[in-house]
Amino acid sequence: MTTTPPTDHYRPPLARLPSWLRPSTLDIYLLAQTIPPFLIAISVVLIALLLERLLVLLNILASEASPFFTLIKLLADLMPHYLGLAMPAALCVSVFTVIRRMSEGDEIDALMSSGISLARISRPFALTGAVIGLLSVLLYGFIQPHARYQFREGFYFASHAGWAPVLQSGMFAVPSSKLMLTADHVDQAGSHLRGVFIRDLSDDRERDITAEHGTLRTDAANGEVQIELFNGSILTTRPNVQATVTTFDHAIRLISRTQTTSFRRRGDDERELTSRELARKIKAVRKNHLIEPTAEPDTDASPAFGSDSDGDISLPSLRAEFHFRLARSLSIPFIPILAVALAVIGKRKRGSAGLALAVLVLVTYDHILQLGESLVANGKATPLLVIWLPSLVFCITCTLLLLFRAQILPIRRVRPLAPRSAPLPGNAA
Repeated sequence: MTTTPPTDHYRPPLARLPSWLRPSTLDIYLLAQTIPPFLIAISVVLIALLLERLLVLLNILASEASPFFTLIKLLADLMPHYLGLAMPAALCVSVFTVIRRMSEGDEIDALMSSGISLARISRPFALTGAVIGLLSVLLYGFIQPHARYQFREGFYFASHAGWAPVLQSGMFAVPSSKLMLTADHVDQAGSHLRGVFIRDLSDDRERDITAEHGTLRTDAANGEVQIELFNGSILTTRPNVQATVTTFDHAIRLISRTQTTSFRRRGDDERELTSRELARKIKAVRKNHLIEPTAEPDTDASPAFGSDSDGDISLPSLRAEFHFRLARSLSIPFIPILAVALAVIGKRKRGSAGLALAVLVLVTYDHILQLGESLVANGKATPLLVIWLPSLVFCITCTLLLLFRAQILPIRRVRPLAPRSAPLPGNAA
């Protein structure tokens, strides 16, 4: 009798992970409950943050007659910046919502009665925060600098694009101080005209041009806007000179020409530099500062301490931006820990101000980091004192608060003693 060798059983990919990384049924349940409120919260926060900037961009771009596609592109460039603000807030709100709902439904009490601590319940949230923290390193350190530069570049070209060739019927367009253009009828595209009238006051003369129809054309390469006219006449008048009339079947006139210079290169602002570029510049500036004392002093053209020869960015500004980005990213894994600790409420308690307290703590912490960044950038403090010390206090406080709520810390809760009952008269000695 022949025997077949045993075959290996199929193991799913998640089963191949280490035990401390392998998600259990509880972890999958908690994450499944967190995803919907997280998506809703991040959408609401993004829309709220973009609305204010949207109104400002609409007013500016409308005055410049910029196309709608330019507005969409600028908003897309703003998305990484606001996403960095929305992700921590959405993570805090979603975790708080899930834990509060489970606490009110006695699910937390049931889990803790079965031997599962509150620290174990918060483990999938902390791992999720760690993943978002790693993504934020990429977001803060690489995506946001490029997006910030692209926004500034796009806004510069949109605000310096000159006159846009878009008309409406009966509208008087003024491409320059000496030129006026109008048409009786304009199609929906705003480029095909009928009943055209142009008044040109350039070259110390007045030209009144009329045409049956015309077409506006744009030469993007040369930055020119031209109009092609058909079947018209030109009335030219000068002071003390007899007026002349010229008729034409076809003519092309230049309406406007934009002299747009190229935008500056990326890197003149420390916020436009990636984290790797910041580290390289900090190392280069420090190296130059160490080499400067050995060189011959030049009193006429000696650069200031900490200045960069390329973009003239001071060393304190580079250090402040680098440490600020890193501290914000490393603090994100502790945000869900804070939310779990503040979301659990006792029995027969409703309407706790835990969410308001969590938001207040996060906003205060973010403002402290921004204050520390400004102090370091001005050279008045070191990053270790005003950036990393508040970050360390925030992380330790969140951890201790969770351990206290999970009753893991060896802290004795003082309870008032019950008053002794007075002895009965018959039992008195």
